[in-house]
Amino acid sequence: MSTLYTGGCACGAVRYEAKAAPIFENHCQCRDCQKRSGTGHQSYLTFPSRADVKITGTATDWRIAGDSGNDNIHSFCPVCGTPVYLTFAAMPEPIAVYAGSLDDPSRFNPTVVTYGIRALPWDKMDTALKTFEKMPPG
Repeated sequence: MSTLYTGGCACGAVRYEAKAAPIFENHCQCRDCQKRSGTGHQSYLTFPSRADVKITGTATDWRIAGDSGNDNIHSFCPVCGTPVYLTFAAMPEPIAVYAGSLDDPSRFNPTVVTYGIRALPWDKMDTALKTFEKMPPG
């Protein structure tokens, strides 16, 4: 199996290749993730440095203030609309990719659930995963 994490949008116009291993893999049940996904949560792999993630193609950005008041910058394909990655105005180094955008989504290995306080009753998560009401400290 490749050590690279590769993926992109549905039409192939925006692609990424991550050289590093993810430092955080989570399901997020915040209301913004629910709205963007059209379901009960969104799933992410966060990599430590944008320099370790090569992106080809040009994504369109959409900014929204998170609970902290800082902007989350969601990047999606302008052709097919697929969400591809997420960056954070207050933390310029990390970059998160949407688990569903991976070429091999089976590589996603969630360890926590964030914003469990906003969980919808019909969106059941693996009970073995640690659930945080909001974001974990640190």
